[in-house]
Amino acid sequence: MQLVKKEERRSKCRFEIRREVRYRVTGDRVQEAAGTGHTLNICSGGVAFAAQDRLQPGSFVEVSISWPVLLDDTCPMRLIAFGRVLRCDGQLAVCSIEKYEFRTAARTFQADPTVRTDSMLHRWANGMRKGIMKESVARA
Repeated sequence: MQLVKKEERRSKCRFEIRREVRYRVTGDRVQEAAGTGHTLNICSGGVAFAAQDRLQPGSFVEVSISWPVLLDDTCPMRLIAFGRVLRCDGQLAVCSIEKYEFRTAARTFQADPTVRTDSMLHRWANGMRKGIMKESVARA
């Protein structure tokens, strides 16, 4: 009996990696959810992770992932990615990565992240909304 290899439709290679993740989701200008979890896999275009809550597809999301390599062999790093929730199956969420940056991280993990009112997520989501509005007006 011969096994039939399933054709891979993804254009980017995914890497199975389990890292601690913190996320914040915003809907219509208000924070809908925030929590912690762990990544399942990641690629340059997106990340799959286990979340505490069921996330709403289409929402803007900021994920903060602990990076496995230290800066200068001493300083912990975090990958901060901004994107949209593409799909959610129970507590499994998949989001796109549309913008990202690396930041240095605290040397100890804080289980309950403080919620800031002036959030990069909100500024990025508002910019994306404005771009969508301009495109729809230009098409009309």
